[in-house]
Amino acid sequence: MKIITFDIGGTFIKYALCDENFKLSRSTKIPTDAKQGGRKLIEKVIEIVKEHEHIDRVAISTAGQVDSTTGVIVYATDTIPGYTGTKIKEMVETATSVPTYVENDVNSAALGEAYFGKAKGYNDFICLTYGTGIGGAIWLNGDLYKGSFCSAGELGHIITHSGGKKCTCGGNGCYECYASARALVEGVNGVSDEILDGVKIFEEKNFNNPVIRTKIDEWIDEIVTGLISIVYTFNPSLIVLGGGIMNENYIVDSINERINKKLMQSFRNVKIVNSNLGNTAGMLGVAYKASKI
Repeated sequence: MKIITFDIGGTFIKYALCDENFKLSRSTKIPTDAKQGGRKLIEKVIEIVKEHEHIDRVAISTAGQVDSTTGVIVYATDTIPGYTGTKIKEMVETATSVPTYVENDVNSAALGEAYFGKAKGYNDFICLTYGTGIGGAIWLNGDLYKGSFCSAGELGHIITHSGGKKCTCGGNGCYECYASARALVEGVNGVSDEILDGVKIFEEKNFNNPVIRTKIDEWIDEIVTGLISIVYTFNPSLIVLGGGIMNENYIVDSINERINKKLMQSFRNVKIVNSNLGNTAGMLGVAYKASKI
């Protein structure tokens, strides 16, 4: 079976070919050009599919809340204008005649972790990705928990600071305002003599700067604050943390050390790890589901 699998974000469309052994090849990324709107974006996806011969399935991991049964975007922010209501599955299948599966990006990452990553063999776990915002996915009883309207898992919007910073969701004090990778970068750049991104922050000279280290440690405390509520709500045996920033071992080691000091003893068996699949988790996860339709 030959699958073309996509990961659609606000900045880039990433795609690759996936074989029957779920090995990815010919990985490519192109600008999303999100300002052109949701329909134009999917037309671009269709063009890419048509450029490849003998495709058996199309798999699409995408930003936004997704009804994976119908392949429709239930809700999306204005990062991709007009994306809400886009009938992705119908558009792609009508244009290409190739069976298509569509899923939310973090749910797709959770699928990847469940079938190929560190969550393999776990019946229950939580997946979180830390980037511009914080995405969440809930895996219960061996499957994704989607909620009543396919929107469960918006863990970046649990409230950790009542009346706090304004969030893109329209609320105030959301977890992602304080614990996302973007929040770390903004906090560090408020005290740094030069502009640093998420990679440069952890370069030795910056990481060992006591002012910057304080900001990093304050940010990790914010991560832990949100995770405590998640652990108390779901009592998971495993939490997988994704996003490039989580490749830094200092972060995950510090999270485990600090959270165990704050949790009730009966909840301290939770294992918190970073992803070993990186940016391929979502593409692998959605490809696996596409292979089953």
